[in-house]
Amino acid sequence: MSGGGAIERVLEGFAAGHKASLARAVSIIEDQREGHERLAATLHPKLGRARRIGLTGPPGAGKSTLTTLLAEAYLAAGMKVGVVAVDPTSPFTGGALLGDRVRMERVALHPNVFIRSMATRGSLGGLASMTREVCDVLDAFGMDRILVETVGVGQSELDIARLADTSAVILVPESGDAIQTLKAGVMEIADCFVVNKADRPGADRLRNDIEVMLGLRGGGGAAPDAHHGIDLKALNPKRQAREAAARDDDQWTPPVLRTIGATGEGMPEFIASLDRHLAYLERSGTLQSRRRERLRDRVRDVVEHRIHRRLWRDEGIQQWVEAQLPALERGEVTPFTVAEALLARSVAAGTFTGSPT
Repeated sequence: MSGGGAIERVLEGFAAGHKASLARAVSIIEDQREGHERLAATLHPKLGRARRIGLTGPPGAGKSTLTTLLAEAYLAAGMKVGVVAVDPTSPFTGGALLGDRVRMERVALHPNVFIRSMATRGSLGGLASMTREVCDVLDAFGMDRILVETVGVGQSELDIARLADTSAVILVPESGDAIQTLKAGVMEIADCFVVNKADRPGADRLRNDIEVMLGLRGGGGAAPDAHHGIDLKALNPKRQAREAAARDDDQWTPPVLRTIGATGEGMPEFIASLDRHLAYLERSGTLQSRRRERLRDRVRDVVEHRIHRRLWRDEGIQQWVEAQLPALERGEVTPFTVAEALLARSVAAGTFTGSPT
């Protein structure tokens, strides 16, 4: 059967709600097989229903356990749930190394859940490059909640904020010094902090440290005006952060929650905070702006991918670059000037064919 016929069959099964067709659609998009652009274009008008929740944190924080508990709660509420678990790449198979489907066996066979393990495939952000597109497929299929579990925490994990409507950072007392844990932009990406395994020593201290940092970031702890006396509340950034997180106003302060994944303790509060954040996003208009930014990023990604493919698959370009190497070696030109010349040649030609002029 031709590629077009295969896509038609996938779309027919997809429209009928067949999970096997959903799995094939995800594979086509993830692996960029023949017809993937047509499939994505056909599904695009159906996007926008699902709520996307990203969960990130250091290895061993219990992300898979909390993801499973969230899925169970949403399924119990009658929702359809998609789970995208992004794991490190196996050096042997190139596939997902940890295999979250095994760890989520409690929900894996539920008729209203779909779990996909994806390998990072070298992506620096701990997110597979096609994760966003896979989430789009799940959205188009009619999922109410899409849970994206990622690996690691660091500067590159800012990618999760571009993908999710709500981002939760999962930490444990063993995460180490709070200042080290929360540097590199992680404070900025979190819409919710969760201290998991909160029955272990150091959990309360970690929670307090996070709240102090949130309070200081929000302006708490500023020097008091001696003329008007000392405001004890202003000297307590932790208290300010906790009170701000409990308010439903025009500015969102991330709550710092405690959970024990092994027993489910704290999960109702975690779910309630996620719901509150969604209400805030809708009320403030932030949901629309975040999703619009996601579309803008998608256009940029497509342009960059096509330009990259068109440039570096062109034999004329390869020959032209090779011809510049002797001058580069002699120091007569720099990589920057060669790059500028290459771009100028492509623009002048009207295409990115790189044909010699």
